[in-house]
Amino acid sequence: MYEDRIQKAIDLFKSGYNCSQSVVAAFADMYGFTEEQALRMSASFGGGIGRMRETCGAACGMFLLAGLEKGAVVGADKEGKAANYALVQRLAEEFKKRNGSINCGELLGLKKSVPISSVPEERNGQYYAKRPCSKMVEEAARIWAKYLENERKL
Repeated sequence: MYEDRIQKAIDLFKSGYNCSQSVVAAFADMYGFTEEQALRMSASFGGGIGRMRETCGAACGMFLLAGLEKGAVVGADKEGKAANYALVQRLAEEFKKRNGSINCGELLGLKKSVPISSVPEERNGQYYAKRPCSKMVEEAARIWAKYLENERKL
């Protein structure tokens, strides 16, 4: 049902958008956002949040979508917050189960001593061959699509 959105996420990533942008933009119109708005709101989460190699940007994109789906909009809404946090935890657990981690640096096999840089890597065939990021984007989009299929019953 959502295969076209999963493919869109992959295509966006392969066209140069970061992992988080790719996942969010593939689904954002379902929540009333334009592609440009989706790309802007998720731009900072690529590369493990600002290329710091922390939480995987594809997973962050999925978590951003979870906020659009179930985010609390009243500060005192403890039940709404709990529902959102529970969803994020479920999504994170599934992502970890499929990929071994939600940490960008671990997923990329980077050592802790690798310096942090704000400069994105050159996107070419070698980049895509040595980085599992396309797979992470696909996995995050698949997990989100499965959530939508099971929970929303569209």
